[in-house]
Amino acid sequence: MSEEAVVSTEGSQERELMGHPIGLAICFLTEMWERFSYYGMRTILVLYLVKYHLFSTEKASMIYGAYAGLVYMMPIIGGYMADRYLGSRKAVTYGAILLVLGHALMGFHGPAAYMDGDVVVRDETYLSIFFLAMALIITGVGFLKANISTIVGALYGPNDPRRDGGFSIFYMGINVGSLFATGLVGYVGEVHGWNYGFGLAGIGMVLGLAVFLWGQKYLDGRAEPKNPAILKEKSPIGLNKEYTIYLFGIALVGVSWVMMQYQDFVGKLLGVSGFFMIGLILVYAFKNCSKVERERLMVACFLIAVQSVFWALFEQQAASLTLLADQQFDLNILGVNVLASQVQLMNPLFIVLLAPVMAWLWVALANKKKEPSTPGKFGLAMLLIGLGYVVFSWGMGLEDGPNKSFMWLAFIYLALTVAELCLSPVGLSMVTKLSVTKIVGMMMGTWFLFSALGNYVAGWISSLTGSGGHGADAGLLDVAATIEVYTTIGYGSVGVGVFILLLTPLLKKYMHGVH
Repeated sequence: MSEEAVVSTEGSQERELMGHPIGLAICFLTEMWERFSYYGMRTILVLYLVKYHLFSTEKASMIYGAYAGLVYMMPIIGGYMADRYLGSRKAVTYGAILLVLGHALMGFHGPAAYMDGDVVVRDETYLSIFFLAMALIITGVGFLKANISTIVGALYGPNDPRRDGGFSIFYMGINVGSLFATGLVGYVGEVHGWNYGFGLAGIGMVLGLAVFLWGQKYLDGRAEPKNPAILKEKSPIGLNKEYTIYLFGIALVGVSWVMMQYQDFVGKLLGVSGFFMIGLILVYAFKNCSKVERERLMVACFLIAVQSVFWALFEQQAASLTLLADQQFDLNILGVNVLASQVQLMNPLFIVLLAPVMAWLWVALANKKKEPSTPGKFGLAMLLIGLGYVVFSWGMGLEDGPNKSFMWLAFIYLALTVAELCLSPVGLSMVTKLSVTKIVGMMMGTWFLFSALGNYVAGWISSLTGSGGHGADAGLLDVAATIEVYTTIGYGSVGVGVFILLLTPLLKKYMHGVH
């Protein structure tokens, strides 16, 4: 799982716990429970859409893609509102409340869809409630996600040597939450009922909100608004600005509710917005920057754009890979029956096991002056994930029938994770290092836009693996089509990786000493 951010303008927090600012423990636990709720819901979402609402693979995948894309886009707005007006504490609290409401609504999913001849009958009222629940979660993540990371950064002074270690600990909270969510929520949802699975994810968010509110005394005011007086000023609609922002958040829920029902529009919005931002950055670079600054920004824009290819492949784990696990693989592992949703547990498990190894490897290579540069690591990530899909699709073609060896699933998840560890830890750090100070916020927003685009494309790719069947067969995958799609995207990613590696000497030159 991949998230990171660094912001700080103050000295380090004086109160400590185990050598780090005491507020880190509150942020760790809040993020752990928030990620438990997010990844828990995400773990069973596509299975729920296919099995309960009888959506086709194509439609379920596009719903997932729109949801994931909006989840990654919305923190741009939430982060701006927190930086400019609310402060991190109010933004995180508001986002957590929206998340709790969204997860609570997910528990009210109405009657299951059924077949009336060749026609699928669904309760449209409850489907509208389902999309409203997702809209609340999307907007809630938008206000919470970036801002909890900002609080972590605010606990450390600009030159505090413990900063990287603190973010590593915080990053572990993400993976601990994900690890428990994929195991527990998947089990409860598939065995005891989808509404109970979504409910369990919601309980995680309630715990996260409770921890955050209780722990305010340990943050020493680091999450407060920069200018509290501005929140009391009147807005054009007659309310003070703080309540106006909360109303704006409700409006965002409404917009998200509409967009979740028009998935194609989400993809167009993300694509146009992303490339418009790249254009703006390049115009700024040529008008206002020195040669060195301009060339660094050009490298950053290139790497920001290509990372969307990585996420399009990586996020198959919550879409087509989960459906494959459910329909085509033998999930009896050493006498233990694993559920399809629980297969996703391999990603956070491999991260916990491999992150220290990769960290050691980079240090060892750095000591020998052989550590790959940031563009080199991006190229390796694309190469690894692409080869993973090529080998995985070849392995699937070796076995007929619906009881394929679990070994191939373990292999593709290992490839996904090693590739993630090459790209994710250096991504946002690269943006901050190559950007000029005046537009670093715009650069971060553009990174998230292309991450969002990659997540949306992941849903579109997953939709290509459907059988095209109708009625009860609509949710089945076409194995031959899946192998063809995976082979194509695998070779495509390998091509992108090779292209980046060939460009790496030039990119390093244009980075002008930034590593």
